[in-house]
Amino acid sequence: MKIDLTDTTAGEINKALVRGRRAIGTPAVGMVLTLVIVTDEENAYDALKAANDASREHPSRTLVVVKRVSRSPRDRTTSRLDAEVRVGVEAGTGETVVLRLYGEVVGHADSVVLPLLLPDAPVVVWWPVNAPLDPAKDPLGALAQRRVTDTYTAEQPVRELSARASAYTPGDTDLSWTRITPWRSMLAAALDQVTCDVKAVEVEGEEFNPSCELLAMWLADRLDVPVRRSPSSGPGLTAVRMDTSCGPITLDRADGSLATLAIEGQPARAVALKRRDTAELIAEELRRLDPDDTYASALRFGVERLHTVPEQEASEQGSTERNSSEAAEAEQAEAEAEAAKAPAKKAAARTAKKAPAKKAPARKATAK
Repeated sequence: MKIDLTDTTAGEINKALVRGRRAIGTPAVGMVLTLVIVTDEENAYDALKAANDASREHPSRTLVVVKRVSRSPRDRTTSRLDAEVRVGVEAGTGETVVLRLYGEVVGHADSVVLPLLLPDAPVVVWWPVNAPLDPAKDPLGALAQRRVTDTYTAEQPVRELSARASAYTPGDTDLSWTRITPWRSMLAAALDQVTCDVKAVEVEGEEFNPSCELLAMWLADRLDVPVRRSPSSGPGLTAVRMDTSCGPITLDRADGSLATLAIEGQPARAVALKRRDTAELIAEELRRLDPDDTYASALRFGVERLHTVPEQEASEQGSTERNSSEAAEAEQAEAEAEAAKAPAKKAAARTAKKAPAKKAPARKATAK
């Protein structure tokens, strides 16, 4: 069921929610939290679809805040709030309210959202794009126990990570961190199978990918070893190589879905490590509403402390290795050719020894 409201108020929206629940025969409120999505018109559909899919695991009231920027000066002075109330099948297993803010009310989104929050329920605010540098000081972020951003959508993800570290507040998290949860679990399980010391680590993945940076920072923070970042063509994370006292441990994922775990002394194993969609990521974040201390520790390690291998250096290294390989192949071919010539030379020498020497013809007498 869908109810459209134009130039409305928060009170009218609450009444519409009650009417919608009664119309579909579910007057009881069974939501466990309020999810506030702050986005623009372009990304509202994808974010709402992901939230509806996640609501199957976490029934919630979803409030989508779309700030409409008016182009003409006359429209900027006109404040208006339009709402679209969805209940039933169109809202997943919860309730959805799409709020479109115009004019001066854009700067007071928290006043619009506050009366629509579920009573005595936790609040999660999610910025799919254009997240503030300090989410906890944002008016909407101040209402939440959990604040979710996505550094991957930023123009300069690595610089964004530094800003997140300086402004971190307990309750902040990032979907770029959520994307590496399977990688962290797999690497931790691999290290549990061996008793050895890790000497160095190499993390290979797309350049300027915040998930690759966060994984490298987590490994460096937890293992206290040098971690090197190597660029690759992706997609996303492609490999993690650990140099240990028991031999190398490698987790390689070249195609974005299936990875190979290789541990010294054990057969290589194929493990499922697919790239997850946004609905799975946001559902994972809604499972826990307490501060993520592991994320905070990895974030504060500092992305600038990682040693990044430039792409040009990597290509030069590959070119050097190719040249060395070609030179070794040429030397091997030359040695094989000399070895093939050796038997022929020996046979010629033996033939020369067996043949009788020719006598020079006697000179004819010139005088009789």
